[in-house]
Amino acid sequence: MNRKRINKDQYYINIASDLYQRSTCLRRKFGALIVKNDEIIATGYNGAPRKTLSSLDYGWCWRERHDIPHGKNYELCRSVHAEMNAIIQAPRRDMIGGTMYIAGENADKTNCEAFPCVVCVRLIINAGIERLVYRAKDGLIKEEFPQKNWKDDEFIVVGKYK
Repeated sequence: MNRKRINKDQYYINIASDLYQRSTCLRRKFGALIVKNDEIIATGYNGAPRKTLSSLDYGWCWRERHDIPHGKNYELCRSVHAEMNAIIQAPRRDMIGGTMYIAGENADKTNCEAFPCVVCVRLIINAGIERLVYRAKDGLIKEEFPQKNWKDDEFIVVGKYK
């Protein structure tokens, strides 16, 4: 028997994909988990704040109704991002030096670029998370080191954060 075993990054991205099944967002679903020393520290998915109504409850998305493009005006969204939800679940001392894994899916069930927004990148850096692994739109797994790249204004303005 010659069975190929998936690597750890693929394993954790698969878990992030399972996490986004809990999302209450109609537009895009995201799942995130924080891992350190091969131990899951915290998990999160995007959705309305606890004990509030979500887009799923209403049956429509405010941002969609108002033609707000992806990556713009996040303050007009009901949801808390998956990355934010994962970070608030764990003490900082447990996240320092860790890795965050993120996967996402569009409403039409296709992969979306799961790279975090600029606000979430700031939170990831402040949490002490050193490595970011995400599933790209093409399905490939990519990695970034936000703390190192954040210093490059070109990276922020023109690159990943545009």
